[in-house]
Amino acid sequence: MSLFFIVALPFFGALLPGLMNSAGRSSCAGVTFTVSLAAFIGLLTNLPTVLAGGTVMAQIDWMPALGLNFTLMLDGLGFFFAFLILGIGMLIIAYGRQYLSREDHMGEFFTYLLLFQGAMVGIVLSDNILLLLVFWELTSLSSFLLIGYWKHLPEGRQGARMALAVTGMGGLAMIGGMLILGQIVGSYDLSVILQNREMIQADPMYVPALILILLGCFTKSAQFPFHFWLPHAMAAPTPVSAYLHSATMVKAGIFLMARMWPVLSGTPEWFVIVTTAGLITMVLGAVIALFKHDLKALLAFSTVSHLGLITMLLGTGTAFGAMAAVFHILNHATFKAALFMSAGIIDHEAHTRDIRLLGGLRKLMPVTFVIATLAALSMAGIPFLNGFLSKEMMLEEANHTVLFDTWWFVPALAVIGSLFSAAYCFRFISHTFLGPVRDDYPAKPHDPPAGMWLPPAILVVLVVVIGVAPFLVQDFVFLVAKAVIGGVEPLEVKYIKIWHGLVPALYMSIAAVVGGLIVLLLFKPLLKLWDAAPRPEAKVIFEWIVETAAAGARALIHPIHNGSFTRYAAVGSAAIIVAGYYAWATGTVAEATRAMQAPSAVAIAGWLMLVAATGALVILHRNRFFSLILIGIVGLMVSVGFIFFSAPDLAMTQFTVEVVTIILLLLALNFLPKTTPVESSLLRRVRDAGVGIVGGLATFALSYHYLLRDAVSSPISEYHLANSYKGGGGTNVVNVILVDFRGFDTYGEIIVLGIAALLIYALTETLLNSNVRARLLNRKPDQPRAGDMHPMMMVVLTRVIMPVVLMVGFYIFLRGHNEPGGGFIAGLVVSIAVVMQYMASGFAWTSQRLRYPYHGVIGAGVLIAGLTGIGSWFVGKPFLTSDFTYLRIPPFEKFELATAALFDLGVFLAVVGAVMLSLESFSRLARRAHTPDTEHPMDIDPSRDDPPKTVGASGGPV
Repeated sequence: MSLFFIVALPFFGALLPGLMNSAGRSSCAGVTFTVSLAAFIGLLTNLPTVLAGGTVMAQIDWMPALGLNFTLMLDGLGFFFAFLILGIGMLIIAYGRQYLSREDHMGEFFTYLLLFQGAMVGIVLSDNILLLLVFWELTSLSSFLLIGYWKHLPEGRQGARMALAVTGMGGLAMIGGMLILGQIVGSYDLSVILQNREMIQADPMYVPALILILLGCFTKSAQFPFHFWLPHAMAAPTPVSAYLHSATMVKAGIFLMARMWPVLSGTPEWFVIVTTAGLITMVLGAVIALFKHDLKALLAFSTVSHLGLITMLLGTGTAFGAMAAVFHILNHATFKAALFMSAGIIDHEAHTRDIRLLGGLRKLMPVTFVIATLAALSMAGIPFLNGFLSKEMMLEEANHTVLFDTWWFVPALAVIGSLFSAAYCFRFISHTFLGPVRDDYPAKPHDPPAGMWLPPAILVVLVVVIGVAPFLVQDFVFLVAKAVIGGVEPLEVKYIKIWHGLVPALYMSIAAVVGGLIVLLLFKPLLKLWDAAPRPEAKVIFEWIVETAAAGARALIHPIHNGSFTRYAAVGSAAIIVAGYYAWATGTVAEATRAMQAPSAVAIAGWLMLVAATGALVILHRNRFFSLILIGIVGLMVSVGFIFFSAPDLAMTQFTVEVVTIILLLLALNFLPKTTPVESSLLRRVRDAGVGIVGGLATFALSYHYLLRDAVSSPISEYHLANSYKGGGGTNVVNVILVDFRGFDTYGEIIVLGIAALLIYALTETLLNSNVRARLLNRKPDQPRAGDMHPMMMVVLTRVIMPVVLMVGFYIFLRGHNEPGGGFIAGLVVSIAVVMQYMASGFAWTSQRLRYPYHGVIGAGVLIAGLTGIGSWFVGKPFLTSDFTYLRIPPFEKFELATAALFDLGVFLAVVGAVMLSLESFSRLARRAHTPDTEHPMDIDPSRDDPPKTVGASGGPV
């Protein structure tokens, strides 16, 4: 199966649980399981290639110029992690079906789970680092939804926010590091980056890149000092905890360190930073885990400890250390998922996770006892279980690692970490399952149905099988380890086996197990010392940092961003002055290369009118109606200026926009006071006038000097002029720019225009459904209104010009590719024609004849434009690349057919829909009480709407 389908299946499958939720809980879980199973089977179809030492590649070019391609790669390492993600994911889905209660929305849960699963599969299969970063952040977002799934729990919401904040900030740092790597190598493809070890490590930007990337890895995999967020994520439902802690999110950072191992490891910086962080995390997590009373908290800190163990192994920079890390990733995934599911079973049946309220469950829950005990003993490193094998390899590597020129430092810390790891495993077993049966359990414990214990049982079977027959996975572990090493170092043939003889690692392991038993015996006095000892709380420190940062942001922002436009203008002006002075003081002004042209009388007259209108606007700006008229005059004069400078497209656009906006603003002014109150003193107004005059003169001087000199570089307009016809098939350069060269910008603009219209509609609906509706309906005009709201002359005139305007709009639309016009202008022209119908015959009469809702018109426009752009993909061209051809159909002359016309049609519909939806929204607000709607288009006999009069016996009205 194609790698694209393997990555896409969970994302598309995430649509199904919500749809199947009403069909029943089993159907919802079943379709989720089927999606994961399909992706898992697709992954297995590529297994022969991977086992043969090959790499499966898949690529779709998206933005090659930016190095952003949808490139996927499946090698031994990617297969290993994808296998864990999808395989354990299926077990989690089966377990979650039984674990979640009927009050939990199962469709929502499994939707989030599949989104998270897809993001994780995307990370491990990405070949392009920019694509990897996208999936990396998707895991942060989807894990936020999973951890905070129980929204009614404050600790769930807090844990989700903490996880998002820590991993999200780490992700931002990692983006910087990855971009540096891409710049060093000259490619953003991992397959290329991994072949340039010497180039990367010799570059002076290696250390900054390394630190930034490790920040992303450490925050994701909860390494010290970012370890605190992971235990708080345990507030999520247990299926989420089991998935996150065993095979997915916390392993993302481990995966990236393993993936980048060939190019980043082997330097003193890598060795010191990664090994030290791993050692501290391993010991600290193990110590804290021992004294936790919540089963999930104990397991969460044990995850932190074991992630530190794996990080330390990767940090040593040796091939054997990398192989040991790979093996422990496999083992940890099996026993940790089983342990979390066992803790969930205990919580589900006994209604508590507090280990102080448990004990004696061995007799009440024998199946759970066997499963949990075997998994915990494996985590403790007891022989004949898989955890023992990788722990021995870890101790062997630690025994040969010298850190800070001290031979005993790493072995000692490794033994201490293993000792406390064994101690909390023994406590998990003894304090939960051993001892007498109690009579004060919150609920009567018993083994759950097979649907809950079978998934962890499958994993425990793997724990035992690998522990007693490690040769079954030996070749696969070697294969994955070779993918990690990447040929940088030879992988020694050290077989994974139970007995290696009387080696130092064996004595270290015995010391850890015996020491763990001793610590368990001394647990009560050690607990008293732990409770009495002062120690920093990472959660408190994190909250203090967040509050301090928020207070600092408020102190910085509030004085500046206080709603005062004057202050904004002052800050902006000061910045412009400083930048301008710096440019003037450090730069040079070239000699003028152009002579000033003599202005014509028409240009001077137009300029004077524009200045007069602008000056009048400054003086009369408090009268809102006059201001609107003056703004319209300024806009029309700008249109004339465009005509003077031979820009008919801009002139037509400006003119039609002015007409539409003036009408909309007139409707809006109907709800505003007539005048703007005086809010500033005379002194401030004089100051503002002085600043405005100085700013205007400075802008004039800059423009004047710029227009007298040639541009520093050749303008892009030369490219547009040269390629408008050859590349876009049109001679109207402005239109070709809009629908081809800058089509993506235009597409975004019509989307924004549609969103603005929808927001106006939404605000209108909110107002009409609130107490404001009564005030709007019962408002009284302050001036007499005309007796004929819909005068006959206006109605007749608008009916006559309607088909003419539509024909003009159609003509402007068709000619736009080669002559002034286009979809945007045509949409505004048609909108004016429809607006005139509203003005002539009223909202009620016109809306009754509306066949298509304006929402749909906007949507159709955006959809048509988008599908036109997507169509270019089918011929191997980038999004929104236009094509054209010429046809000749007798007796007509040869004419052009261009795909840009379809895109322009989308623009046309979006403009018409947005303008008319905005107008309709304002019109609904403008309705008043005691002014009934009429079904007639014009006012020729107002009495026709009066109720019929009753005639009495005498023949007169009653």
